[in-house]
Amino acid sequence: KHMKIDQTLYNGRPADTRIPKEERCYELLDRLGVEYCRADHEHADTIEQCHEIEKPLGAEICKNLLLTNRQMTDVYLLLMPGDKPFKTKILSKQIGTARLSFASPEQMLDCLDITPGSVSVLGLMNDRENRVKLVIDRDVMESDAFACHPCINTSSIRFSMTDFTQKVLPDPTSLSRQMAMNFRTVLLKKRADWLPTILKAGNRKKWRSTTSRKNRSKSLP
Repeated sequence: KHMKIDQTLYNGRPADTRIPKEERCYELLDRLGVEYCRADHEHADTIEQCHEIEKPLGAEICKNLLLTNRQMTDVYLLLMPGDKPFKTKILSKQIGTARLSFASPEQMLDCLDITPGSVSVLGLMNDRENRVKLVIDRDVMESDAFACHPCINTSSIRFSMTDFTQKVLPDPTSLSRQMAMNFRTVLLKKRADWLPTILKAGNRKKWRSTTSRKNRSKSLP
């Protein structure tokens, strides 16, 4: 059974009133000067349903996975292509943490004010205690556009990757202040089929000495 999707692609925020956390997403993008378009649809709870939305939206909706270590002391938001498998062993080793698992619905609500199926990078604006660190698969950054839910999975929005990297990511009020100031998302040469990682600012000099100029050019500014 196919989900119901409004085939009209809308520019900007909806004319009707939406739930507060969705409204905050539009307010954030408007404040940052990000141009975006929007598709409305039934609840999209699976990546297969997201694929149906991608055609009218004109962009791939990536996976947004909220992860935590066994001690539940570290929380990460992983963005990766929808069809790529999540390999917890590889990611855990790359970021130097105990094996990661999916966060519970209670943790999603507590950290990002988000419910299962609606996890979004835009939810980081709700992380007032700076608990969540962002990790991005390099393949996500190779697209010209970025798409996600506005913290609720009955709409999907698309904006340019340039706006994502230059306006949304650097803004300390939209993302975790700790992430914005102390971490960079580094896109290195692939190992196996994907290699996400984060790099503490203090290790930047060491990283520069061991990474080729070609790979350094793929890191975020």
